Amino acid sequence: MSYSIKGLYLVTPDCDDTTLLCEQVKQAVQGGVSIVQYRHKTASDALRIEQASALLTICRQARVPLLINDHVALAVTLDADGVHIGQHDQAIAAARAQLGAGKIIGASCYNRFELAQQAQAAGADYIAFGACYPSPTKPDAPRASAELFSRAKQSLSLPVVGIGGITLDNAPPLVAAGADALAVITDIFQATDIAARCRQYLPLFAKN
Repeated sequence: MSYSIKGLYLVTPDCDDTTLLCEQVKQAVQGGVSIVQYRHKTASDALRIEQASALLTICRQARVPLLINDHVALAVTLDADGVHIGQHDQAIAAARAQLGAGKIIGASCYNRFELAQQAQAAGADYIAFGACYPSPTKPDAPRASAELFSRAKQSLSLPVVGIGGITLDNAPPLVAAGADALAVITDIFQATDIAARCRQYLPLFAKN
């Protein structure tokens, strides 16, 4: 199954309640998210396997790709759809060697265009810039400007994802600058109606 990296990209919060997490992700998928990334920085190995397995079932039923943050071996074990890796994680080439050709590899490039160039050269499938705005998840993250997205769209051939502090109110300038997808955590998971909040994002991408 091939997927395109565009639209609303859901990233999970650090949630130890697997039942709650699954219910929230189901609602988000119903609301139209196009990608799900399982990210739980403090989970035990056992909890990470339990949650990623449960989310993979949900995503497969919905035909939405599930990416695993950082843990390439877990993605291989579960046959997940890919990984998202950071500057300090396994190299893109090493991840590709483990995952194979058909899987998605995304790379965090923070606010550094040269990292995006390197990621494309190494065979990444998309690049992510951020934090775009102040983020409760990563309050000390370097800030990525909208100009980075415009530059990437002009110079690179990969889809570009924005992440970090993104809300419905501050998302439009990023899409206008060229972001193919927006990765959102807090603004979705804290919504009283998760599916409805996701649907509110979708018109932003209709013109792209």
